[in-house]
Amino acid sequence: MDIDIRHIAKLSRLKISEDELSGYEKEMASIIAMVESMPEINDELTVDSENVMELRSDDNVGSGYSRDEMLSNAPKTVAGCVVVPKTVD
Repeated sequence: MDIDIRHIAKLSRLKISEDELSGYEKEMASIIAMVESMPEINDELTVDSENVMELRSDDNVGSGYSRDEMLSNAPKTVAGCVVVPKTVD
């Protein structure tokens, strides 16, 4: 299989020197070989009676914390909302 590491590097915006190309080609080839050797996944749900996980029903939710209890940990709140520093102009 021919792997174009230069093209992958360009798409990823990575700078790879000519000395590093062969090493990356070998690594990529081994990754692809590993993925190709993985077994196929059956899309159908199979239930194994020994490994069945008991799931909580949605109507059995615990009380949890009140809004005031959760907001008491925030450094600054306004009108019941957490105030965070502006990050985008």
